[in-house]
Amino acid sequence: MLRFIVENESTESKARAGKLFTARGIINTPVFMPVGTQGAVKAISNRFLQEHGFDIILANTYHLYLRPGMDVIRKFGGLHKFINWSYSILTDSGGYQIFSLNELSEIDESGVTFKSHIDGSKHFFSPEKVIEIQKIIGSDIMMILDHCPPYTSERNLIIKSLELTRNWAERSKIAFNKMINPEIQSLFGISQGGMYKDLREQSLYHLLKLEFDGYAIGGLSVGEPAEIMYEICDFSTDILPKTKPRYLMGVGTPENILNAIMLGVDMFDCVLPTRNARNGQLFTTKGKINIKNAKYKFDDSPIDENLDNYSSREYSLGYLRHLFMSGEIAALQIATEQNLAFYKWLTEEARKKIIDNQFMVWKDNLIRNFVDYKNDV
Repeated sequence: MLRFIVENESTESKARAGKLFTARGIINTPVFMPVGTQGAVKAISNRFLQEHGFDIILANTYHLYLRPGMDVIRKFGGLHKFINWSYSILTDSGGYQIFSLNELSEIDESGVTFKSHIDGSKHFFSPEKVIEIQKIIGSDIMMILDHCPPYTSERNLIIKSLELTRNWAERSKIAFNKMINPEIQSLFGISQGGMYKDLREQSLYHLLKLEFDGYAIGGLSVGEPAEIMYEICDFSTDILPKTKPRYLMGVGTPENILNAIMLGVDMFDCVLPTRNARNGQLFTTKGKINIKNAKYKFDDSPIDENLDNYSSREYSLGYLRHLFMSGEIAALQIATEQNLAFYKWLTEEARKKIIDNQFMVWKDNLIRNFVDYKNDV
């Protein structure tokens, strides 16, 4: 059974350092989970992730269901064996992908009917079906099927969406209790409610009654101003229990993560470090770099000498720029290694500073330097 303990709390904020125990090991929090949507983190090997101490990755139910398919996953004995990954895996329910990738999806109380973005074939996801799929995948942490409305939705539509999510949460918990061995797999609830605090409050208290293993704050980082995201996050963590892990879905930039840690969030995921790496944007301990900028053509300094990562210390900015300008595949790998190593460093340093009760000063200084450094992106 998933277990979570808080080891230290900041005296200046809601930041906390904890340990998350799954059947496959211990995860120190705050934690960033690299996104391996289809069972692979893009442009990187599992060996790199293992060597750099990533204890958990995220995969996606929707994408794995469509390809390679549950027949393949079942044949291999679950996703862990299929991808040769011995650590924890969290799977998103796929709800967000269904709604964002498919213009012709049909939603009702029973679930959602959608067309595959691969071949146009029709499929149906119910809350129960999503639990069943994640059982086959063998996720250490499952997410419920929820409905995430657009940020710009009117209040009456948010209310209807929230009613749907509440109903699906109840059915997900019932299905989980019937199908799943809680000693091996766990289930997180997802709060919705848009940017309305009263609706968020309703959603959160409903989830608490269902007693999930952990709680995610959903429906943020969908286009709203950062200040509103922080406000909703702060409001939500005031309600969520201190004894359960808190997961802010789809977030985000280094600044977003540090500010959310300050507000009491434990878990994060985002495609930003890997996607931006493939486009030539680097996250370093000194700031952001657009490696394609001509100013780096003759720059012989290491990519980031402060990181314990071979590529960061041994390759120069000028060489990495050359690889990008030449269209070499190695550029994508090196940049991805840099960004993931940075995100790992970021959450590990945050944890250390929380334990030492120096988090707020460190956070503020890092964000200030990070934003000002080079200023070329």
